Amino acid sequence: MRADARRNYDKILATARIVFAEKGTDGSLDEVAKRAGVGAGTLYRHFPTREALIDALMKDWADRVSADADAAIATDLPARALLLGWFGHFVEHITLHRGAASKICAAMDDPSSPMFRKCRVMGDANRRVVEHLGARGELRGDVDPANVMRLVSGVASVADMSPEGLDVRPMLEVVVDGIVRP
Repeated sequence: MRADARRNYDKILATARIVFAEKGTDGSLDEVAKRAGVGAGTLYRHFPTREALIDALMKDWADRVSADADAAIATDLPARALLLGWFGHFVEHITLHRGAASKICAAMDDPSSPMFRKCRVMGDANRRVVEHLGARGELRGDVDPANVMRLVSGVASVADMSPEGLDVRPMLEVVVDGIVRP
């Protein structure tokens, strides 16, 4: 990428972070371009769709998700505490940009979505945590990591669409108490 194109790319990403934080991921792409000081054509050359822009914003997200899963697995916490911590991080990850949770949920089963890879990263991390606890014998035998991911993603979507500061812990406790072996 040429230096000027790279500068424009970086300006668009930095501006999109601000606009999406203010207005959610449905914020105006024209506003992103205008505030970044580039034309709409420049924005769309770098990011042909809104999902492509969101995907680029979440580039280092995959590393953080994987690191959080590794950290959860490395602890010797009982299943309930481990899962509440992991699910709390899970919700934080998919609500990073207002409006992103529903887009991520919608992309879970859509391989054509640019966000599908992120869903796979999240699904793999969640599967590793759930299977780790399953191997320790701390979960019910019929727990499906994909269904657990859908449940926690639903909680994240509720949090994402609610007023800031909603406490998701009670909802996560319901999920955790449903899968941890009594």
